[in-house]
Amino acid sequence: MKFLDQAKVYLKAGDGGNGCVSFRREKFVEFGGPDGGNGGRGGDVIAECVANLNTLIDFRYQQHFKAKRGTNGAGQNRTGAGGADSILKVPPGTQIFAEDQETLLADLTEPGERVVLAHGGNGGFGNLHFKSSTNQAPRRANEGQEGEELTVWLRLKLIANAGLVGLPNAGKSTFLAAVSAAKPKIADYPFTTLHPNLGVVRAEGHDFVLADIPGLIEGAHEGAGIGDRFLGHIERCDVLLHLVDGTQEDPVEAYETVRGELEQYEAGLTEKTELLALSKIDAVPEDELKEKVAALKKAAGKAPMLVSAVSGEGRDEVVRALSEAIRSCEAAAKEAATPKQGWQP
Repeated sequence: MKFLDQAKVYLKAGDGGNGCVSFRREKFVEFGGPDGGNGGRGGDVIAECVANLNTLIDFRYQQHFKAKRGTNGAGQNRTGAGGADSILKVPPGTQIFAEDQETLLADLTEPGERVVLAHGGNGGFGNLHFKSSTNQAPRRANEGQEGEELTVWLRLKLIANAGLVGLPNAGKSTFLAAVSAAKPKIADYPFTTLHPNLGVVRAEGHDFVLADIPGLIEGAHEGAGIGDRFLGHIERCDVLLHLVDGTQEDPVEAYETVRGELEQYEAGLTEKTELLALSKIDAVPEDELKEKVAALKKAAGKAPMLVSAVSGEGRDEVVRALSEAIRSCEAAAKEAATPKQGWQP
């Protein structure tokens, strides 16, 4: 399945049905009078969050969504049927923006959430509605109102508990493949990862979702490379695992480059809990590894964990640290959401 995290769609709600002009005419009924019914209401265009989707690929093949028109009213005071709704099924984490791509209309994060994006038009009144003591035989009816029409942008921000960040070829995809059942493409050239990948990791009975995004390079926040487009996928993560390639000559520069891009992105990414790990340690001599660990500890203010996704060294320790950090963040969020009771007599 191809990954698509942004789509532009056109929405058109259903028009309302027209009211009816009709008079009751029956044998042996002396006073008939008007009996034209109202038109039915047009259908709405609704966005619904569903659990079994993780991409917007469906909207590459269908960009127009139109709800059904309401049925016209009829004689014998019969109201027209309402038009059927048109439902857009989107994955959790989908944000819906207006055509200007800045005005947020909805943010759907939980399966089952629904939001009406375009309202259907009301049905027109039939001539029975206009009957009064001074106008007992009205011969007019209203046309149905037009349904709303708009263009929106769908933007997906994957919902994951932890996210992997780092320069290209830092070993992020290899780590994801080693700790989960995900099978991302892995190769020895930059930007092998062209789209985010998700994997479910289990640590001591605790399952969490780990997201891998394409590598960041200097200037990513301004559009350099492809990582800037996908930084939004880690905005919802509680914890970031920053992988630094241990085979690089200057791991401190690599660390500071990625941290600088996260700061320039300005979405609170630098305020998230960050775990630092030096990867590919199986390919680094012991003396050189000690020097790089000391330099990275001095630059980051914390000692990096050591991991090799290929040999498995340090892998369990990193997964365990991720699980503990995620649990701590979840507990803190739960405590913050719990209303504090004041003093009571």
